Amino acid sequence: MSTLLWQPSAKQMQSSTLWHFMQWAAMQTQQVFNTYAELYQWSIEDSPRFWSLLWDYTQIRGVKGEQIVVNQDNIEKAVWFPDAQLNFAENLLREPDAGGDTVAIYFKVEDQAIRTLTFDQLLDQTQRVATWLKAQGVTAGDRVAGYVANTPETVIAMLAATSLGAIWTSTSPDFGEESVIERFGQTEPKVLFAVDGYFYNGKRVDIRSKVQTVQAALPSIEQTVIVPLLEADTTGLGVAWAEVLQTPSLPLEFVPRGFNDPLYILYSSGTTGKPKCITHKVGGVLLQHLKEQQLHSDIRAGDRVFYFTTCGWMMWNWLVSALASKAALVLYEGSPFYPSGEVLWDYAEAVGVTLFGTSAKYLEALNKANIQPKTTRRLHTLRTLCSTGSVLAPESFDYVYAGIKRDMCLASISGGTDIVSCFVLGNPLLPVYRGESQCRGLGMAVEVFNEEGKPVVGQKGELVCTQTFPSQPAFFWGDSTGEKYHNAYFAQYPNVWQHGDYVELTEHDGVIIYGRSDATLNPGGVRIGTAEIYRYVEQLDEVLESIAIGQDWDNDVRVVLFVVLKPAYVLDAALIQKIRSTIRQHCTPRHVPAKVIQVAAIPRTKSGKIVELAVREVVHNRVVKNIHALANPEALEYYRNLIELQT
Repeated sequence: MSTLLWQPSAKQMQSSTLWHFMQWAAMQTQQVFNTYAELYQWSIEDSPRFWSLLWDYTQIRGVKGEQIVVNQDNIEKAVWFPDAQLNFAENLLREPDAGGDTVAIYFKVEDQAIRTLTFDQLLDQTQRVATWLKAQGVTAGDRVAGYVANTPETVIAMLAATSLGAIWTSTSPDFGEESVIERFGQTEPKVLFAVDGYFYNGKRVDIRSKVQTVQAALPSIEQTVIVPLLEADTTGLGVAWAEVLQTPSLPLEFVPRGFNDPLYILYSSGTTGKPKCITHKVGGVLLQHLKEQQLHSDIRAGDRVFYFTTCGWMMWNWLVSALASKAALVLYEGSPFYPSGEVLWDYAEAVGVTLFGTSAKYLEALNKANIQPKTTRRLHTLRTLCSTGSVLAPESFDYVYAGIKRDMCLASISGGTDIVSCFVLGNPLLPVYRGESQCRGLGMAVEVFNEEGKPVVGQKGELVCTQTFPSQPAFFWGDSTGEKYHNAYFAQYPNVWQHGDYVELTEHDGVIIYGRSDATLNPGGVRIGTAEIYRYVEQLDEVLESIAIGQDWDNDVRVVLFVVLKPAYVLDAALIQKIRSTIRQHCTPRHVPAKVIQVAAIPRTKSGKIVELAVREVVHNRVVKNIHALANPEALEYYRNLIELQT
């Protein structure tokens, strides 16, 4: 039986945007929606009407057109709003209710002072950069790239590019040159925005030489604009940001684009091969983000929205869309633990954050460090805390309510770069149960398939989507035949999107996530989600973090667990037994690892996700493709040719 951790009050529910939308949709459709479950069912059964009414409710600027969806029954080939015309930047640059002199962006670097930018300043600088880009010959469909930090200048560059109908694509400055070249080399940007460096853990990291390498390797780049985060000497690297801002501030033209025209190019992690260039639609991104932010995350005009992210993670794209709801962005650049683990909570309290977004690993780290913002901070404006990036353990649910704030919605959300949005979301109308995501997103026909491809409830299986939805990718850039796109999502089940998550749909319509499907373990043919092991192992005082893989052994698969221990601990026989006993007690005998091995570090992607597949390849003496896609590729050496795995 799931433990109830939070229940919204009647006042909280009736003040939410989702409640208002539910009443409004009932009037528009002449139906009765008493519960979220009823609203969700209608949004699936009459999907075109739902998405059409959502356009109206969120007051998207543009021409919707008469047709809502073509080829609705063919998920892969369906086309949404084929006659629509709109501009993404125009919808984000809406005049705020409180006037143009209100703050649009808050920005902070580690222990530096908070900077602000008003909506009027945001519009003025976007106009100047757009005018400059137009003078460089940037037009609709051109690619504009960012090798950039999470700063106001990056938001401005994206808005300026998309106002012209150009396509924005970005990576963060901690990416190595090879990773950047591998991504931008496929998408061939005409203009590059780049920072001179970044700050992390109190250190200045200069990337000017990396920028030069990227410039030399990409002949498509005609101009480079340098954003001076470190204020280093960038003479000869490109045009200074300050020089671009000297361009006259002319009114934005907002070039109309089709609903399905490209807006963003995002990249898969690239740990199993060349990164896929996932190309997302203008209208699909906007409509989906408005739904997720206004209805599921309860973002309202005047709110202040924070997400700890880099520009190489889809959560940056999600975050900046909050401008379309007339909310302010709260940006942060640097380590979340410098100068202390309180830095983000100091920031949240100072600016009055209403939605705080972060990763499950960050919350776990706070808990292990015994950091208790609830006792030291007055977070009275905070209504929603979002977690994503990896599975949020039940114990982290406990920590959030005990250590951060008792009365707020904890939204464990899940989706990905593939849809630049979510299948599983939070909900201001529903209770929060320990270890569960609250609901499936409106308009998203999410099911869980067992091994026979049948929908199940209360059993683990594959997360799938059985109907088309607007934020499906337009295509993969460079995939002229569509074969890569098809194989990525539709090869397993005919006319069904397979997302690659191993999950369970609960009897009260919550979702439990057990990890990625391709990282599940199969000892004796029984599928085990790695998150189930991590949950209990990482509660142990001695263990800092862990990673589990399946090793091919004796015509079967055996579970191998690698652990990083806290300083002063060593992996002796007693601790191995303690780890195994803990797993056996809380899971099943099949979860118990055949081998437990201490390592110095765990390899991760740039966005902080652990890479079970790369470790598995090294253990089996297979080549890890695209090793430079990892944040710390040197960590893989700890797993190579281990004597312990030879017996």
